[in-house]
Amino acid sequence: MKTFVEIHALQNFAPSNLNRDDTGAPKDALFGGTRRARVSSQCLKRAVRQHFAELVKQNELTTEDIAYRTKRLLDELTKALKNKNHVEAEASEKARLALASMELTVKEDGKSEYLLFMGQREIANIAEIINSKWDTINAAAPAAPEGKKPGKAKKQAAQNADPELKKALDKVFNGGKALDVALFGRMLADMPEKNQYAACQVAHAISTHAVEREFDFYTAVDDLKPEDTAGADMMGTIEFNSACFYRYAVVDWEKLISNLQADKELAAKGLRAFLEGFVVAEPTGKQNTFAAHNPPEFVAISIRRNGAARNLANAFETAIRPKKDESLTKKSAEELIKKAKALNAAFGGEGDIWALNLVGVDTDGFGTKVDSLKELLDHSMAKLKE
Repeated sequence: MKTFVEIHALQNFAPSNLNRDDTGAPKDALFGGTRRARVSSQCLKRAVRQHFAELVKQNELTTEDIAYRTKRLLDELTKALKNKNHVEAEASEKARLALASMELTVKEDGKSEYLLFMGQREIANIAEIINSKWDTINAAAPAAPEGKKPGKAKKQAAQNADPELKKALDKVFNGGKALDVALFGRMLADMPEKNQYAACQVAHAISTHAVEREFDFYTAVDDLKPEDTAGADMMGTIEFNSACFYRYAVVDWEKLISNLQADKELAAKGLRAFLEGFVVAEPTGKQNTFAAHNPPEFVAISIRRNGAARNLANAFETAIRPKKDESLTKKSAEELIKKAKALNAAFGGEGDIWALNLVGVDTDGFGTKVDSLKELLDHSMAKLKE
């Protein structure tokens, strides 16, 4: 049985530049024939992962529950081995050779060839294996003949390694029950069998209405220049927009449990943290300039069993054009509810829905109304555990 936990949010941001493209302009997209503001899924997931880090500080999650995305795995392993009373230089070399046995090459600058998404439990377990197999990790073993191509050199290093070391390491390259790895997945190019398929999908947020780029012309003055000197000492422009975004994500509950090695308690804790983060975490782009701290004003969570996931972005295929004195967010919520009910009538699979409705829209039977984010999360998680 498939259980999908879906979250829909409408969030109206004041003038801002939350997620920039390579030119510094706010990201956008064509949708329904009009230009829309956009915030990428990668940006939104990064904000949620930063929320996880805050929950660690608040002791609601542990450091072992989250992962690092890094090229500096060697440094982390070296640090862990130093804490086990090994000399730093020797620890670094042993860790390098252990990684080489799994075809993970570390370059001369101490960084891996690409970013690795590694759970902190996973890193600790790798360090423990290196410590326990210390004497079998031979410095001469992974050396490859000169002139070999990188791919062949990797394979040569792996072939020369202690098979017991490889077998032990193979067992712990499993994501380490890190919530963000389980939710968002990972790819290890040199170890495809250790890839983890994401339990969560996050859509690019798009504005429910058409947008145009705007420009803020700014100047700055040298505080110490002579009073009789006129003119600005620096000037430039910043692009921005203001938009009501439709945001959507879906979590495959059974896949999340599987990714977390059947730990249902951790899966429930992680799902709640994700849903909370999806609502409260904000992209940080240019926030020191714009301070667009505007929480969502309409949030719905649905639990659908044995049905298909259902992104409701097509509620806004025709760009919303509110009338004079009409709330853009409220009008967007009306269209969202209308689309959800039309799809339910056509395809079935209503499921259970709870809605936090701060815009006063008539939900007309669309789910159960709740009065707070806590209540929204409590009802959703209680239903999931039934």
